[in-house]
Amino acid sequence: MAVSLFASSLEAYKPRLAEALAQVVDAGRYILGPEVEAFEEELARYLGARHCVGVGNGTDAITIALRALGVEPGDEVICPSFTFYATVEGAVNAGATPVYCDIDPHTFCVTPETVRAAMTPRTKAIVAVDLFGNVAPTDELAELGVPVLEDAAQAAGARLREGMAGALGDAATFSFFPSKNLPCLGDGGAVVTDDDEVAKRARRLRFHGSDDKKTFVEVGYNSRLDEMQAAVLRILLPELDGWNASRRAAAQSYARHGLGEYAELPEPAPGAEHVYHLYVVRHERAGRLRDVLAARGIGARAYYRTPIHRQPATAGYAPAGLELPGTDEAARTHLALPMGTQLSDGAVREVVQACASGST
Repeated sequence: MAVSLFASSLEAYKPRLAEALAQVVDAGRYILGPEVEAFEEELARYLGARHCVGVGNGTDAITIALRALGVEPGDEVICPSFTFYATVEGAVNAGATPVYCDIDPHTFCVTPETVRAAMTPRTKAIVAVDLFGNVAPTDELAELGVPVLEDAAQAAGARLREGMAGALGDAATFSFFPSKNLPCLGDGGAVVTDDDEVAKRARRLRFHGSDDKKTFVEVGYNSRLDEMQAAVLRILLPELDGWNASRRAAAQSYARHGLGEYAELPEPAPGAEHVYHLYVVRHERAGRLRDVLAARGIGARAYYRTPIHRQPATAGYAPAGLELPGTDEAARTHLALPMGTQLSDGAVREVVQACASGST
């Protein structure tokens, strides 16, 4: 039985999605209309935040959020190197100099200690990535005294203690790329914040640096969540908690069937409620395990074998001799196994059996 990496499907929602899209067409409002406004209000309410600003994608969200937080060209922004490239790309596009920090290889997230080690007098912000659906210790990072931007692109619906991922820092960003826990049908993103001024500036920046479409007070971006995607997201947002419950059930099934005997299981950060955007284990021979699974028709893959501080476009920001041992260990040993909202117990058992054969 073949098992794909992403087992979820939107098939059951097609009639409702088609109806919502047809209504947008009939209304003739495609840019910053009632669907975007309603979704912004609904997501902010779900997260317990004051403001949500819909933007074109998650990468733009990072750039816009950092600028809205006051980051200017030449400022330093601390970022993990073990993350998707867009985290650092968004900081560079804001004019910042990225400073790479290490992670805890067990949680795949930054820690107060790894961030503190990278701070300098020029540090203007910290980007804390909620990687793979885990939640970075954003509340503890706030004690370091500089603004914290939570990159929650992979953690919609997760929690840290009493707060929702995406409402933990001075601002947060989301991506609604189709593979995310909360997806749309293309590109889409959002900036979330409790700060009125940060929200106001983010709204200005997403629309060419203008508040009124007539006077342009700064150079901004053409980056707006469109009505079509907002209509889709309004239908799917109420499903998010149920989908995440299915992901957690699949993760529990992996543990119950004994996967921990053959690989190191994902470890929620202290106080975090993981949502398993990806189910990422660690294994000393991750490449061999991937090949064993592939031979059985089971999709598994590594995501960040080459960390950002070694990528051609961004290696130049790393000082000579930079050592990030947690990052290197995570990059070498991680492997994403099948995960999704429709992953059956039988499919999980098959994956575990294949991992067992790959560990002999």
